[in-house]
Amino acid sequence: MSELRVLQAMAGAAHGGAELFFERLVLALHRAGVHQHVLIRQNAERAGKLVEGGMTPVELAFGGRFDLFTKLAFKREIKKFQPQLIVTWMNRATSFCPPKGRGLPEFVHVGRLGGYYDLKYYGNCDHLVCNTQDLVDYVVGEGWPADKVHHLPNFADERRAPAVSRRDYYTPDTTPLLFTLGRLHKNKGFDTLLRALSRTSDVYLWIAGDGPERANLEKLAYELGVKPRVRFLGWRDDAPALHAAADIFVCPSRHEPLGNVVIEAWAQGRPVLAAASQGPSALIEDGVNGRLVPVDDPVALSEAIRALTRNQAQLATLAAAGRASFEAHFTEASVVRRYQDFFTKVTGMPCAASPG
Repeated sequence: MSELRVLQAMAGAAHGGAELFFERLVLALHRAGVHQHVLIRQNAERAGKLVEGGMTPVELAFGGRFDLFTKLAFKREIKKFQPQLIVTWMNRATSFCPPKGRGLPEFVHVGRLGGYYDLKYYGNCDHLVCNTQDLVDYVVGEGWPADKVHHLPNFADERRAPAVSRRDYYTPDTTPLLFTLGRLHKNKGFDTLLRALSRTSDVYLWIAGDGPERANLEKLAYELGVKPRVRFLGWRDDAPALHAAADIFVCPSRHEPLGNVVIEAWAQGRPVLAAASQGPSALIEDGVNGRLVPVDDPVALSEAIRALTRNQAQLATLAAAGRASFEAHFTEASVVRRYQDFFTKVTGMPCAASPG
């Protein structure tokens, strides 16, 4: 029996949680020996990461609905690579995947969801992969057969790095430091975190990320009088070094389907304080491997910040339990193995053996 060939397609934005995990998973599967071909939306940074990892991605425009060139190119790449399995990430890549037949080889089409998407884009898919059980329940509730919807979690990069210097960002070494990251979007609740910070004293905050709300957030920080204690760091590719410099990771999101950032903080050994949105509340057992507070509640968030920054023993306990949760469920090896088993299950073909 021949080895399974997997074509993966991602047409997402330059930055984002799903896009980052796509890069991680593709490279991890490559290291595990899975035979892959990758199509991505034109992005020099993403292409460079994949090339550096030993892959040769094909960059396409993945433009609007009338982008016939990408549709033809997608079909051409399928004919050339002859995959038995195609995995398309999110709406755009899925909508560009040509339907079966019409001179194409036989393949199983899997759509990968990372949020509560409109399922109209996934009508040609044979299976859907969701990164949380809550997403599985949503998809099944929308009418998909339960045996065609699968839960496969994300994993986080657990490589550590030396802490960046706080002094480089005008932050005292002896002052409690909160760290958060993500796209600066209303869904992420960074405004709530700033309001909570205004109710504390002698606590600093680093925000890594960029997006449409940056100007509004900077203005709000100024209006609340916390701007001297807040550092807007922009997009960063050194999250482990930023985690290492901080005392607590905060996820204040109003909407967070999975909470990749929680898993990443656990991997880095950081204690986590989060708003109880969908993903974090599914991951965190309050008071055990993290702390949860109500969504959009700056008072509760500020109270939790004050309590945690005054209790180093609890911070250490939460960090250790979070790391244990990561090691039990979200390591690269365990998640890659689950993906390989899933690929074999839906195609009936052997996938490369997991490393180690």
